[in-house]
Amino acid sequence: MNTFAYGIRYWKKHIPCAVFCQILGFLAIALDLLLPLLSALFVDYLLTSNGVMSGEKSVFSFLVTGKYGKAQTWELFWSIAAVFALFVLLREVTIYIRNVLFQHNGLLFENEMRDYTYKKLVELDSSTVAAYNTGELLTTLNSDIITFKEMLSRTLQNLGDSFFVLALSCVILVLNSAWMLLLPAIIAPVLIVVLARYTRAARRISANIRTNNARLNLTVQENINAVRLVRSFANEELEESKFDSVNTDLKKAYFEQVDVSAKFNMAFNIIRQLTYVATVAIGALLVLKGVFLIGIMTACITYVLKIMDHLTQVSNNMYQLQYGLVSGGRIRDFLEKQTRIPEPVRPEKIGRRPEIEFCDVSITAEGKPLLKHVNLKIPFGKKIGFMGGTGSGKSVLLKSLVRIYDATEGSIRIDGKDVRAYELEELRDDFAYVFQDVFLFSNTVDANIAFYAPDVAKEEVMRVAELAQAGRFIRSLPKGYETIVGEKGLGLSGGQKQRISIARALLKNAPVLVLDDASSALDVITERKLMHSIKENYPDRTLLIAAHRVSSLADCDEILYLQDGEIIERGTFEELIAKNGRFAEIWRMQAEEGVVDDLSAIQEADGGEAQA
Repeated sequence: MNTFAYGIRYWKKHIPCAVFCQILGFLAIALDLLLPLLSALFVDYLLTSNGVMSGEKSVFSFLVTGKYGKAQTWELFWSIAAVFALFVLLREVTIYIRNVLFQHNGLLFENEMRDYTYKKLVELDSSTVAAYNTGELLTTLNSDIITFKEMLSRTLQNLGDSFFVLALSCVILVLNSAWMLLLPAIIAPVLIVVLARYTRAARRISANIRTNNARLNLTVQENINAVRLVRSFANEELEESKFDSVNTDLKKAYFEQVDVSAKFNMAFNIIRQLTYVATVAIGALLVLKGVFLIGIMTACITYVLKIMDHLTQVSNNMYQLQYGLVSGGRIRDFLEKQTRIPEPVRPEKIGRRPEIEFCDVSITAEGKPLLKHVNLKIPFGKKIGFMGGTGSGKSVLLKSLVRIYDATEGSIRIDGKDVRAYELEELRDDFAYVFQDVFLFSNTVDANIAFYAPDVAKEEVMRVAELAQAGRFIRSLPKGYETIVGEKGLGLSGGQKQRISIARALLKNAPVLVLDDASSALDVITERKLMHSIKENYPDRTLLIAAHRVSSLADCDEILYLQDGEIIERGTFEELIAKNGRFAEIWRMQAEEGVVDDLSAIQEADGGEAQA
C-alpha cells in the first residue's frame, strides 16, 4: 500500500465533507467562469453595436432580447450589472462556506492524527522509541501531521479545482471557437514535461528540508536540556558552532528550494506570457475575419489565460503534494511500528499482594546480554536490595517487572503466572517506580506529586511530601506547593527533585515500591529518615531498592550483588559482610572514604525519628 492509500484510511471519514466542499468549489468556479461572458455583453451590446448586428447567441442572450433594456442603454447596463453582481455575491458566499468547512474538516483530521500518533508513542516500548531522536519525533508528531493534513484537505481540492477549470474553460472555448484551443493544446505537452521534472526535484528537496528540520529541532532540544552542562564546561562556542552547521544546512536546503522553484516558475511564466501574446494575435485575427466579436474575443483570451494559470497551479500543487507525501511516509512508518511488548489476548487478573518470582531469567537486547539466568523469589512485603556497578543489570531487572524489558529466556512470574499474561496497565498499576533519572513536569510542585491522582486532596499531597522528607524545603519555596518548577525540575537541586519524585510514588500507594538509585543525591541522615518513614507508614508493601551506597541497603531482608547481569552474591547485610566478598569490599572502601556515615549518627537519627 502506498503512502497516499494509507492516508486515505484515516481520511475516509472526512471524505463526505471534502466531496461537498469540492462540489461547492466547482459551483464557485462555474460562477467565476461565467463572468467573462457577462463582460463580453458589456463590450458587444453597450460599448459597441456589434452584438446587435450579429445576433450572436450565448448563455446570457436572454438579457439582450430587449426585455431587460435595449442595446447601448442604461437600462441594459443596470440589468447586466445586477446579474454580474449576483454572480459575484453567490461566488463569494460559496467560497466562504467552502473555506470554513474544509478548514474545519482539516483541523478535525489534524487533531485525530495527533491523537493516533501520541497513542502510538505511548504504546511503543522504550527501545523502539529510543531508536528515534527527539527532533525526528517532534517533526513527525507536529510538522508532518500539519503538512499531511494540508495535502489531503487543501492540495487535493486545489488540484480538483484546477482540473475543473481546465475542463470547463475548454468546453466554453469549443462552444465559441475551437481555434482558441490550438495554443493550449500545443503548449500542454511542454508543460507536462516541465511539470514532471519539477515534481521529481520537489520530492527530493522536500525530503532534504524535512531531514534538516528534524536535525535542527534535535540540536535545539538537546541544548535546552543540557544548558547547565554547556555552561559549566564553558563550551557555548562549540554548541554555537554545531547549531550554525545545522542551521546552514537547513538554509541551503531552503535556498535550493527557492532556486528550483524560481527556475521552474520562470519557465512557466515565460510559457504563459508567450501564450498570452499569441492568443491575443489569434483572437484579433479571428475578429478581423468575422469569426466572433470583440467582447467574445476578450472572454476567450481570459479563458486561455485561466487554462495557463491553472496549469501553473497544477505544478505548484504537485510540489505541495510531494511534500505532503514525504511527511505522510514518515507518519506511516511511525504508525506501523510494532511494540516489542505485546498485550495478552486473554489477560489475567493480578492480585494486590503480588508474589514475585524470577525463574532462570535472561534478557538480551540487540544481541547484548543484559541479565543472565536470574533466579529470585520475592514474597509480598519483603525488602530486597540490589547492588552492582554501572551496567550490572540492576535497572534492567527492576524494569523487567513491568515489561519495559521482556525476558528472552525463562519467565518472570507474579502470583505464579507469567507477567505476559497480565494487561500492561493493570500490571504497572501494582508498581510505583522512582527512576534514577528524575523527571518533573513544568508544573506546580503539587501537580508533580499528584501526577497519578490529579484530583487528590491537598492534605494527602502534603502528607506524602512530609514522608518523603520534602515538606520542609517545599514550604520554603516562593509559593510553596504552588511553585512552578522548571522543565525537568530546573531550579531544584538533585536531592529536592528526588524527594518530590519519591513523594509522587508514595502517593500512588502501590503494593510494590521500586527505588532505582532514587536517593543517591540525599545525605545518609535524610536517607535513613526517609527509609524509616516508608517502613513505618507502608509496612505491608514490597520494597525493591537499587543503590550504589551500602548504607542504603543496610535494613534490607536480602541483598543481591549483580555483575555483568548475573547475581554473584546474595544474603543479608551481615551475611554478605561475613562472606568478605565484593559487597564487603565496597562497604570497607566506602567506610574509608567517608561515604558510609558514622553509624552512631544514623542510629540517633533513627531513634529521633521513632520518637517523633
